[in-house]
Amino acid sequence: MKQRYILLLSLLLMMMSLPRLSAQNLQLHYDLGSRLYAKEMPRRPQLTTTIEHFRPDAWGSTFYFVDLNYQDQGIQSAYWEIARDLKLWSAPLALRLEYNGGLSNSFSYDDAYLVGLSYAYNAPDYSWGWGIAPLYKHLAGRSRPHSWQLTGTWYLHLMNRALTFTGFADLWQDRFAGLGDGLVFISEPQIWCNLNRLRGFSSDFGLSIGAEVELSYSFLRRDGLYAIPTVGLKWTFF
Repeated sequence: MKQRYILLLSLLLMMMSLPRLSAQNLQLHYDLGSRLYAKEMPRRPQLTTTIEHFRPDAWGSTFYFVDLNYQDQGIQSAYWEIARDLKLWSAPLALRLEYNGGLSNSFSYDDAYLVGLSYAYNAPDYSWGWGIAPLYKHLAGRSRPHSWQLTGTWYLHLMNRALTFTGFADLWQDRFAGLGDGLVFISEPQIWCNLNRLRGFSSDFGLSIGAEVELSYSFLRRDGLYAIPTVGLKWTFF
């Protein structure tokens, strides 16, 4: 446990000392899953770092994130997703290409390749927005590889952007990883208090304090609905 908190402090110092890191934000989460569900997931990692990056350009946008999960001995698993929206026309729909994959110290996540359409809406002042993407999903290595996925995303800024709600929801079918009819659901809504919007903090101070809840159904072959909260810190690179 002591090693975990030393790692936590080291990561915080790293977050504040690398302003040129290319990621848009770096998150650090303390996960309460192993405490709330000690019987179902006693070895669930308690510490996760997430690197997120989103960049629009003249031909669409690119988004990716990388999750690193830690145990006392070090990194237990790594998982990442990258999505490219191609928009070479004036219509509001974009062509999405996506890849998901990762590995752990005991197994590898099967690769998934996705293609489909995406639609995004942003308020004129970018105070809120949402997106949706219906996708074909190819599950590599499965005896029944052809599947589908529906992805939704959202963000909402309140109180002069001092509070931010953001998150995603994925629904797909995987008869190997899921249970019963193979439907799998996961959503991770987050709330952040952005300190740079509060009196007494510099406007380029990128630290936010917040929380996340992982809502899942039939995820990683766990039967039923689970709600796993985290408390977190986020450093945004301006």
